[in-house]
Amino acid sequence: MTVRSRALLIVVIVLCWSLAGCSMKQYMVKSMDPIMEDMNLSVNRNPDVDMVRDALPASLVQLDGFITSAPNDKLLIRAAEANFGYSYSFVEDENKERASFLYLKARDYALRPLMKNGAFRESFKETPDRFKESLAGFGKGDVPALYWTANSWMAWAGLNVNNPEVLVDIPKIEAMLLKVVELDETYYYGGAHAALGAYYASRAKAIGGDPDKAKAHFERAFALSDSKMLFFQVLYARYYAYQIQDRDLFEKTLQDVVSKPVDYFPDKNFANEAAKRKARVLLENIDTYF
Repeated sequence: MTVRSRALLIVVIVLCWSLAGCSMKQYMVKSMDPIMEDMNLSVNRNPDVDMVRDALPASLVQLDGFITSAPNDKLLIRAAEANFGYSYSFVEDENKERASFLYLKARDYALRPLMKNGAFRESFKETPDRFKESLAGFGKGDVPALYWTANSWMAWAGLNVNNPEVLVDIPKIEAMLLKVVELDETYYYGGAHAALGAYYASRAKAIGGDPDKAKAHFERAFALSDSKMLFFQVLYARYYAYQIQDRDLFEKTLQDVVSKPVDYFPDKNFANEAAKRKARVLLENIDTYF
């Protein structure tokens, strides 16, 4: 065998090992999907908010590692949801800078599957009109990525209202949520409707706020979730009742959340117990809102 032939053989062997290594990592991460699904279900059914709070950071770091090693769309959406949930439940009220970082991290994870669409990728930093046009290329299978991108992006915008980027981002976020409603309004128990309700209720009429639209979207979210997703009611009180300055509605809605028993919606015990904590804090500070 000539020197050149030996060199070529070495290159081929190295390439084969590299490809095999990459393929093996992807296979290993993919094979863990059923386990991660069960873990996600277990976390969501756990009513011990403090236990989940203490355990989640390690899970988020683990998800980061899996994504670095062998990313796939399902894993990216799971990581987006986990980072959003952790920030909303435990970080936002204590450390807005850290929460902003986590919301952007969640948004960027959920964005990665969407960025495979060339028209969307090219329009992402363009005008809102160009951005809205690009959404026509998405279908029902893209709803999870659209929802978690928009939801995380809106949460970030809410913490950064003085950032000039927010003025350009807000119409894009609204367009993505409306696209989710168009494609599958039932996703995440009507979560896009709840997000739109909060959006229309949190803004002054002069800049797109609309209490009637807000109420309609919240009522649709309640109908789709059978009023079992308690953080929808927390958003309703925090944004809609506050916008129309209805103290009685604010208090009644939050008291209703707090009074719900554990296992009111077993598959979402953690989210509901976290919502109860937020409701109690809002009730304790009711005089700052009215």
